[in-house]
Amino acid sequence: MISRADLLEYMQQYSYKPMTAEEMSSEFGGGDVSQYSDVLQGMEEEGLVIQNRKNRYGIPKRMNLCVGRLQGNAKGFAFLIPDDPQEMDVYIKNEDVNGAMHNDRVVVRLYKHLEDGKKREGEVIRILKRANEKVVGTYENSRYFGFVAPDDKRLGQDIYIPQNGTGEASEGDKVVVEILQWPQARRNAEGRIIEVLGHKNDPGTDILSIVRKFQLPEEFSAEVLQAAEKIPAAISAKEYRKRRDLRLLPMVTMDGEDAKDLDDAVSLEMLADGCYRLGVHIADVGYYVQEGGILDQEAFKRATSVYLVDRVIPMLPPRLSNGICSLNPQEDRLSMSCMMEIDPRGEIVQHEIFPSVIKVDERMTYTHVRQILEDRTPELLARYGPFVETFHRMRDLCLLLRNKRLQRGAIDFDFPESKVRLDEFGKPLEIIKRERSIAEMIIEEFMIAANETVAEHYYWLEVPFLYRVHEEPDHDDIVQLNEFLGAFGYHIKENSRGAASPKAFQQIVELTKGRPEERPVNTTLLRSLKHARYAPEPLGHFGLASKYYSHFTSPIRRYPDLAIHRVIREVIACGSLEKKRLTKLIPLMGEYAEHSSLRERVAEEAERESVDLKKVEFMKDTVGQVYDGFISGVTSFGFFVELSNSVEGLVHVSTLNDDYYQYIEKHLMLVGEHTRKVYRIGDPVQVKVTRVDIAERNLDFELIPEKKQIYRRKKRRLDGTAKAGIIKGKR
Repeated sequence: MISRADLLEYMQQYSYKPMTAEEMSSEFGGGDVSQYSDVLQGMEEEGLVIQNRKNRYGIPKRMNLCVGRLQGNAKGFAFLIPDDPQEMDVYIKNEDVNGAMHNDRVVVRLYKHLEDGKKREGEVIRILKRANEKVVGTYENSRYFGFVAPDDKRLGQDIYIPQNGTGEASEGDKVVVEILQWPQARRNAEGRIIEVLGHKNDPGTDILSIVRKFQLPEEFSAEVLQAAEKIPAAISAKEYRKRRDLRLLPMVTMDGEDAKDLDDAVSLEMLADGCYRLGVHIADVGYYVQEGGILDQEAFKRATSVYLVDRVIPMLPPRLSNGICSLNPQEDRLSMSCMMEIDPRGEIVQHEIFPSVIKVDERMTYTHVRQILEDRTPELLARYGPFVETFHRMRDLCLLLRNKRLQRGAIDFDFPESKVRLDEFGKPLEIIKRERSIAEMIIEEFMIAANETVAEHYYWLEVPFLYRVHEEPDHDDIVQLNEFLGAFGYHIKENSRGAASPKAFQQIVELTKGRPEERPVNTTLLRSLKHARYAPEPLGHFGLASKYYSHFTSPIRRYPDLAIHRVIREVIACGSLEKKRLTKLIPLMGEYAEHSSLRERVAEEAERESVDLKKVEFMKDTVGQVYDGFISGVTSFGFFVELSNSVEGLVHVSTLNDDYYQYIEKHLMLVGEHTRKVYRIGDPVQVKVTRVDIAERNLDFELIPEKKQIYRRKKRRLDGTAKAGIIKGKR
């Protein structure tokens, strides 16, 4: 039978012209036309091919069409995020969305090509797959019907609920709606309420709404839990004999205080020739989770653990993630070890990758390691005496690897993270800013070294694999970035093909360190970069300036790591893979990459939304209070201000009463028409909280004017290339 790969390869030839299924069958030497029709229909459902009105099949790109995922906007317009990451996004006007909703997979006809720097525009002509069969929102009642305002404003419209579809819902309840009729022109979607989560103000309803909104699995099925229970809690004598025994090798884990799934341990030895022998030992989850089994199916479906503000939704059942697969101290564990010999210049001169048995000596926290290395805390020096010298050597190796990585051009943004501490009822008590210490840097550098080593090793073995890829920014993004950087006197250089190197980015990071513009420049640099993803080919990692990079170090919580662990063990055991196995694995890796990338984005959105929700809730009693902050974003309707506790709110342009302000998009700043006063990313400001909307997760601020400010103009006009200056007097 003809395969879709053969058909796709044939149709991608330059000489191909759209054919019917009958013509395709004849071209390939005859055969059952219905089989060709079935294969082509399946390809069409996935957007790989398009059937035109004359029943002929063609490749979307050559038919002026684009296939991808729709990213909606609360104002009704949308963007198409193409399946092909090399293609630019497509803007879609409100009237051209044609009933599609946020996250639907759609086909878009392009009606404005990329010419003279213009963005692509188009209209939705076909919906391949709906993404919002269930929607979470707030129920509002009227006399004869109700409607639900979705929590996700990108859906763009309320959902009509007929009188017989309201169930037990009351005004103000958070509910789950099942869509019965999809939206059409001048007609909202219609649905029925299938679950009431609780009133929007009830404790716990807020996070439960996020769980439902992102369709995160709350519990494991009985079948999955039973499969986990069958896994033995002890290692068999037979398995000990198959592996290299590293139980006498001193090693530690190093994680946050509240971590439970400990999937990586590290060891370090000094060799006679002055080289380091670094060991990165990763829980051998693939040994317990067999390919195709029920545990594997569940892990693939989830693809990642999700870390919400008040809970963890794990990829694997706790018996595995917190039990036999967690590298708990003083317990024998199965692992995959990557041993690297690193010379005094930071070069990895030799390496081995093999299955092992390990026993972790100490479960270290980042805080304790930092206190040992930086504070020299006596109690900790005594408690961990046998490892103190090792920690100092780990610091030396970390800085050696880090400096080498920065020299090759890796981009090192150092933005502090924040964590919200909650009480037992889910009420936010404080927001804790977490700075990256030497302890976090040690683990970061050691994991990067292992990930690069493993990726390159298996690339040269030419086996199916999964890579973590981060593609270079588009030329248009670099042009836009340079327009912004020019206001500060900086410029990202491009090569002959219009591409920038990561080293050019890192040079800007270095030049701005300690300067007033450091924060705005770094923030804008970061926003200009693409989102990292998974791929079956090593397309490089721009941010790390790495040609080969994989995710090898967290198979408890990331499916791609688990998938490549299986390949590694299989290659080690067999030496090579048979053709039949290669035929199976190659398409699987593409499927794993696409699904894992999608689930990762969902997890990131859910995690970010849960934290933002609690940050806003933390500020609910602060109306009227004044805070210091800095401008974190500028738009045509105002600017966002981030406070010292990492909470962000909006100063709307309508509250700036001293002038009319123009938005200079090229420089991401607002400029007063008469005063020439400038507001741009990174500027320090003082604001007053005027409104806290927990339901909408929004904060509104008003600017506190500074006293005795003197403003001047630059000699050149603000024409998009010149910059405006501001001199601030003493308060």
